Amino acid sequence: MHEDRYGEPGDPARHEPPSDDEHPPLVHTHTQHGIPRDAQLMGFDRNTEEGALIAMMGSLSSARPSHKVVAWVLLAAFSLPLLLTVWNEIF
Repeated sequence: MHEDRYGEPGDPARHEPPSDDEHPPLVHTHTQHGIPRDAQLMGFDRNTEEGALIAMMGSLSSARPSHKVVAWVLLAAFSLPLLLTVWNEIF
């Protein structure tokens, strides 16, 4: 059996309300929709450049044709400079 890290269910210390001198837990004041949990753990949110891109990509729906167009345009915008640079180096 695994040990319950919050104490036993009948333990009175488990159900005590937090005291006034304890700090509240750190929470995000805004929603994290579209950002995967592993990206949140790395510190990305909508307030960082990379996090904003992750949030926007995560909120796209494949069921909507306009979202598919946006995804293809963004794929081209990010990959075209790389492809042109490689083309320039090879030829």
